[in-house]
Amino acid sequence: MRSESVGLVEVRRWDPIAEVAPAAVTEAEENQPSFLRASSSNSDQGGQRRTSDIFSDIWSTMASWRSDRPKSAYIPISGDADDLEDTAEGNGIQMTRLRPRIKWTWHTYVFGLALVAIFILVGDIGETIAHHMLSQRSTSDGDPFVNWGKPGTGTEDLAWYPTDFLRDVLPIPCHSHNDYWRKVPLFSAINAGCTGVEADVWLRNGDLLVGHDTASLQPKRTFQSLYVDPLVDILTRHNPTTEFYTGTKNGVFDTEPAQTLVLLVDLKTDGHETWPWVMKQLTPLRERGWLSYSEDGEFHQGPVTVVGTGNTPFDQIVVGNATYRDAFFDAPLDKLENSGFNATNSYYASVDFWSVIGPVWWKRGPGKDQLDKIRSHIREAQNRGLKARYWGLPSWPIHVRNRVWEVLVEEGIAMLNVDDLDAAAKEDWTKPGTF
Repeated sequence: MRSESVGLVEVRRWDPIAEVAPAAVTEAEENQPSFLRASSSNSDQGGQRRTSDIFSDIWSTMASWRSDRPKSAYIPISGDADDLEDTAEGNGIQMTRLRPRIKWTWHTYVFGLALVAIFILVGDIGETIAHHMLSQRSTSDGDPFVNWGKPGTGTEDLAWYPTDFLRDVLPIPCHSHNDYWRKVPLFSAINAGCTGVEADVWLRNGDLLVGHDTASLQPKRTFQSLYVDPLVDILTRHNPTTEFYTGTKNGVFDTEPAQTLVLLVDLKTDGHETWPWVMKQLTPLRERGWLSYSEDGEFHQGPVTVVGTGNTPFDQIVVGNATYRDAFFDAPLDKLENSGFNATNSYYASVDFWSVIGPVWWKRGPGKDQLDKIRSHIREAQNRGLKARYWGLPSWPIHVRNRVWEVLVEEGIAMLNVDDLDAAAKEDWTKPGTF
């Protein structure tokens, strides 16, 4: 059996009555309407004509008119054309296949190309939406933050730590860009395994407020309440004083206690005025010995490594701290050559990917010249003991973003700057042919 779409068909219905010659009538009967003509065969015993006979005569009178005007209808069909033809023939229907003709002009080609472009765009948007929907964690997956902010949980205003949510988290070298945008700042990032978080701070009314811009600032969302105090709570729980343990150097990850967490502090207000406030609010971590530090030119890693960026003044990090410092600088990744940035005064080396490397539009990833720049930057940072990081990475289309991530990991990027935590944590970064 053959199935095909045949476009349009012309349907003609055969009229068997029109093909039959009308019965002979008398000259008198011809002068009156057929439905008034008397007929003994069509009369009942009372001489009254049946209604069915009257309508039969009417139909016969119209036969010639109908035979002169064959009926046609054009209807779209699809499916099994052979079956349809068999059915039509059995019911007295004549079918003629009419196939549409397309006149190919330059307008047609332009229209076709436009449709292809639309399909590609819709496909990318659909990919992004699907990726976003599939990456969302449902409450049934054991989301430790499902009750965050609800009355009676202790999270209405301040950051709060659910004690057991880090016991099986594996740390990965990813940096939670604009971390304060997360559903739960700090906790969402380290729950995904990120070993770096970022806080934009503003000095307002004698406190450090956290937010992307001034419109997002709130009095209770502070550097201390969202980052410093929760870190003290986490590390206190991971460094208990018991008959079995008296240490103080465990980090936030149970699976790798020696792994440090980078706290990147992006100063948005005047650096010389704001940085002293940052150093002051870090006191609870400093007093407990939980900050990485450099002493006499040697770096000592602790549970938390503080890095200043944005308006952070480099001179306040190094001047007056020649022999000891417990905060470090975010050096310019594209300006390391012939500079004084090294592991004694800096930790990250970062730059805007878009501005320095340029846009990446296609799935194939960065071009040859772009790749040469990336390799040069990473090599220079490694030679100085710094962690290379690019911010401003492409985020859409998803396949372009993933390809850039893949290239950076293959080239040895120390810290992958990410906005989509789940995607970074679930991506398989294993190089082909390895395990």
